[in-house]
Amino acid sequence: MDSKSYKEYLKDITAFIFDVDGVLTDSSVLVTSEGEMLRKMSTRDGFALKTAVDTGFLICIISGGKNEGVRKRLKGLGVQEISLGAHDKVSNLNALFAKHQINPENVVYMGDDIPDTPPMKLVGLPCCPQDAVPEVKAVSKYISHKNGGDGAVRDIIEQVLKVQGHWLKVFDAKYD
Repeated sequence: MDSKSYKEYLKDITAFIFDVDGVLTDSSVLVTSEGEMLRKMSTRDGFALKTAVDTGFLICIISGGKNEGVRKRLKGLGVQEISLGAHDKVSNLNALFAKHQINPENVVYMGDDIPDTPPMKLVGLPCCPQDAVPEVKAVSKYISHKNGGDGAVRDIIEQVLKVQGHWLKVFDAKYD
């Protein structure tokens, strides 16, 4: 790991990549009697995702989960790339780099569990929620003060957009 502060990366970020379970959710699932697995997501994280999309940032999801309700929610927020059922996250990440001609140094990847560590090692700003597992914290350049599903996504998006002068710019323009 380099000695550069995570804050030095914020000005150059162009894309965000997020896991779902444990990042956009609190890592728990409610299982109905029919076997459907329900997840809870923060509307504040949703506002930040929508703001980043409206500002022109690329937002991508790479998740091992396959819940189509998650896809519907994220599509509704304008998330451009959603890979569910992704068990080889590095291949998915490399495909995104190629498709969108992304410089890995300009990417935030937020994960929370061991399957996220290989792709996190390939980006400029790997980060995680406060309640991530120790192995993920060890490879993170930034650990949010917020837990997964409780504002960790908004925390990192808001920091990037504020440093780049975009936070609330699109929102304010609608009401001027």
